[in-house]
Amino acid sequence: MYTASDLRKGLKIQIDNEPYIIIDFEFSKPGKGQALYRCKLKNMMTGIIIDRTYRSGDTFQPADLEERTMQFLYSQDNEYCFMDVQTYDQVFLTEEQVGEAKNFLTDNLEVQILFFQNKPIGITLPNFVDLTVIKAEPWAKGDSVTGDKKPVTVETGYTLQAPPFINEGERITVDTRTGQYVTRVKE
Repeated sequence: MYTASDLRKGLKIQIDNEPYIIIDFEFSKPGKGQALYRCKLKNMMTGIIIDRTYRSGDTFQPADLEERTMQFLYSQDNEYCFMDVQTYDQVFLTEEQVGEAKNFLTDNLEVQILFFQNKPIGITLPNFVDLTVIKAEPWAKGDSVTGDKKPVTVETGYTLQAPPFINEGERITVDTRTGQYVTRVKE
């Protein structure tokens, strides 16, 4: 059980049987009376953001969350199939639940799936993934209008900026948090 003094950015709590994460937090102590905790909360299932103010005596239930290591198998009709590496159970996430992570999902990639009361609600990718470049425009010396980067498309269909020496068929490491090129993979 959490108290109002435990509230902080990133804390996951349960309100009305739904998981919320605190995305913004402000503490204020008026001259008289109790301390106030103003929170901006995001519903982890629907994405709706609400503002709430709590007093110092309020208590909160921790969100019943569990993360499991799962392997991406395939996508079909806007659903993404993942398999638990321990039990071999399969779960499906919608395209909305997967979000931008779809740009980095490759076959057999191990990810962390977040469950709330045994229902999958979100995905956490590894920080870096290796992807094969399937399309890269040739770069000619003197093409400096766009600087020292050029657009490349990777096997998932995602397009990003990479150095001019990257060619089709090469493998590159991409930071999944920013979507940016990190390095060329040495085979």
